[in-house]
Amino acid sequence: MIIGDLINILNAEILCGRKYLDREIKDFGACDLLSDILAYSKEDYALLTGLTSLQVVRTAEITGAIAIVFVRGKLPSPEAIGLAKSHHIPLLKTDELMFNSCRKITEELIKEKHNTK
Repeated sequence: MIIGDLINILNAEILCGRKYLDREIKDFGACDLLSDILAYSKEDYALLTGLTSLQVVRTAEITGAIAIVFVRGKLPSPEAIGLAKSHHIPLLKTDELMFNSCRKITEELIKEKHNTK
């Protein structure tokens, strides 16, 4: 799955980072606590969150996230968008709830897995 696939799966809007949407996502995580995100450190994952502060972008970058999806229609601050641009981290926004977003991504990953067998 690539970052761009999340746009269709979650009916998401691109906030920044359009030219990085072809990066492959190896995993995803969903969280609204920065300390939990820090404990999740992985490579090339997409972070789903309702947090919109500058710190969530910093935390995502430190932990190996290659994209951030803001759930529940949340919009990050202009400063957070600027930081994401400087770190080449695409930001997406969806009106979906976090649980539904995780379910939809998981269903799509299961489909992909069955199609590659």
